[in-house]
Amino acid sequence: MARPRRIPTDRSVRSAFSLAELVIALVVLTIATPAMLTALRDSQVRQIDPVLASRARWLAVSKLEDVIADRHSATRGWDHLVGANYRDEAPVAGYDDFERRVTLNETGPDLATAGDGYMSVTVEVSWFDVGGTARSLSVSTVVTEYGP
Repeated sequence: MARPRRIPTDRSVRSAFSLAELVIALVVLTIATPAMLTALRDSQVRQIDPVLASRARWLAVSKLEDVIADRHSATRGWDHLVGANYRDEAPVAGYDDFERRVTLNETGPDLATAGDGYMSVTVEVSWFDVGGTARSLSVSTVVTEYGP
């Protein structure tokens, strides 16, 4: 007795890519790849720029604290707060991509006109971001002359 022939079902039929499907897949990948790479690059830039800005803020606050410490020092004090004691740093030691500048401006009590007893201290840090754009950050405070 002869065996009955089996009718192929969907499970028994082998599937494969046709040439048309392969060409369509290559076209889609060719179009999508540059957009994906651009998105990856932009995400990398977005991760690095905040780190640079945070480092700049730390450098500015660090120098500002040095100036405040000099003001309150028993050996330095108010008379030490002159521009010659705080030279521009280009680059900042240990941070070659950053520059730092301290500006000291003695004022009166209104902090706007020339006078004595008040010092406006500004620290500006400059750097270039990943895209090559110049950036800067400034931090300021006021110190006073007091005591004998």
